[in-house]
Amino acid sequence: MSSSSINENWLTEFQETLQDEERSPGTIENYLRAIRTFVKWLNDENRHLDKETAVEWKTHLIHTGYRFSTVNTILAALNKFFTFLGRTDCRMKYLRIQRKLFRSEDRELSRDEYQRLVAAAQKTGQQRLALLIESICATGIRVSEVKYLTVEAARCGKADIALKGKIRTIFIPKKLCKKLLAYARKQKSISGEIFRTRSGGSLSRKQIWAEMKLLCGETGIASTKVFPHNLRHLFACSFYQMEKDIAKLADLLGHSNINTTRIYIISSGGEHRKQIERMNLLL
Repeated sequence: MSSSSINENWLTEFQETLQDEERSPGTIENYLRAIRTFVKWLNDENRHLDKETAVEWKTHLIHTGYRFSTVNTILAALNKFFTFLGRTDCRMKYLRIQRKLFRSEDRELSRDEYQRLVAAAQKTGQQRLALLIESICATGIRVSEVKYLTVEAARCGKADIALKGKIRTIFIPKKLCKKLLAYARKQKSISGEIFRTRSGGSLSRKQIWAEMKLLCGETGIASTKVFPHNLRHLFACSFYQMEKDIAKLADLLGHSNINTTRIYIISSGGEHRKQIERMNLLL
């Protein structure tokens, strides 16, 4: 199969397959981006699709400087696409990555930095963004789940989230409910989603991401720390520090595999360093 055989029609059908599987919009977008990048590389290099070429692409990703976890994410997209095409012979092995003992400090968002982001959004008149940041951090929802924060949910203090074939209930803190309802009244919204665009549509993941990134200049916080999913991490760490119950946290986050939850609660590099110092093993 040549690279020219992988056209938009195939990608459209693959996208429909992912939608039938109820994959999140963010996952579908990432899968299609990875595949299109691979196809462009095939065309630029004038290569045919076979196992040898696929392995060369994998090596290319590593040498380009991608994080190993990112490489595995790209491989997951391509492997699924190869299966869809009936080319399981092209599937690649994932990189074996030792589980990290702590998170990289350059991606760790602290509570102080979170508060600075909210303050900066308020100061610049971005009330929707300020409340959105607080809402994600206070509930631990995914950015794709923001649409479940409705007027009705704020009134009853909880939201039922249906995603990836599962339904879970998240509880909304009373203080946040009051803020959400006050904002809804100001926007003259009596029902439905609270966070909307000016035209009344749902906020996209890209838009939320972009608006948060613009706050970096106002706060001086590194852009590597400012993205919606990091607010979910902060929620998870704060909950675990208080409760020390990883099973309950997994339920709150909507994880079916508790090993996924472990990734959220590993200590930061700074905390790990302090623990080493406190051991006091030097004479």
